[in-house]
Amino acid sequence: MSVEGTWNLTMSTPIGKMKAVVVLRRRDGVLTGTARGAGEEVPLSDVTLDGDRLTWKQSVTKPMRLNLAFDVTVDADTFKGSSKAGRLPSSKVTGERQTAPDRRS
Repeated sequence: MSVEGTWNLTMSTPIGKMKAVVVLRRRDGVLTGTARGAGEEVPLSDVTLDGDRLTWKQSVTKPMRLNLAFDVTVDADTFKGSSKAGRLPSSKVTGERQTAPDRRS
């Protein structure tokens, strides 16, 4: 399964819905990425795809300084799962690929 591409992500947090754009790419066989949202762009770390399960970590400073861990299940051009920030409750996460890959081949 290919997860490379640009994804629109929505997190349902205790302070409201937060939106971000996640870009995933493969470099030298390693899955990497960045996330843009709340006026900042941050690198993703520990990006792992195991079957349909995609996980990654990222640190943000807006709206507050947090270290986030994402765990989502990918189904073609959508994903759903959760994000966890330390001892805070998990937040529901959904995502949708911005442009679906050409599947005619």
